[in-house]
Amino acid sequence: DLVVSGKAAHYLVHVMRLAEGDDLRVFNGRDGEWRAILTERRRGDCRLRVDERLREQGSEPGPWLAFAPLKKDAQDLLIAQATELGVERLLPVLTRFTSVDRINLERLRAHAIEAAEQSRRLTVPVIDEPCPLAALLGRWPPERPLLFANESGGSLALADAVRGGSPAPGLLVGPEGGFSAEERADLVARPFVTAIGLGPRILRAGTAAVAALACWQALCGDWRQQSPTRE
Repeated sequence: DLVVSGKAAHYLVHVMRLAEGDDLRVFNGRDGEWRAILTERRRGDCRLRVDERLREQGSEPGPWLAFAPLKKDAQDLLIAQATELGVERLLPVLTRFTSVDRINLERLRAHAIEAAEQSRRLTVPVIDEPCPLAALLGRWPPERPLLFANESGGSLALADAVRGGSPAPGLLVGPEGGFSAEERADLVARPFVTAIGLGPRILRAGTAAVAALACWQALCGDWRQQSPTRE
């Protein structure tokens, strides 16, 4: 049996309004998806009986998203949407024009968990500690291509950059003020980095990240797989 307390118990009882005997699906990121029965509601917590495994745990490799921190609401939305779009790792990166220098990682993880539950993926993206752009590039695994959204123009279209079925890339999106000239020069000098364009319009940072992730999933990712049955 499982005892669920705190915000999770409140969500089950007061938001989903589950009663004793109702069933739900649970996962922990390691053991697959399971059907569970709510067996007891108590003040402050509830008890679940785990019945049967519905889906085996599997790896869910996907793109990495490196992003300059945004203001709170925009960042919360980006974390949720990136999780729904299959991001494997989220990497906050500090650039010259980054306007937000404090990040509540626990808040971001809570949004990622909620989005994973909503989208019925069985893993939750890893969220790294913020680091400067130079440090990120210095430790980047060279076998993983890094695509950076270059708002200055003259870059490959995303579809051309990923042609040939390359492995799941990293995507780097800068702050609302864009990258500095020095940062762009450092990026294009790295052999694993490709500058990409996202069309004729200048997109907000969150929009650019979501648009690029959606395009990659449609072109090279898992969007051709069947969605889990919704009951």
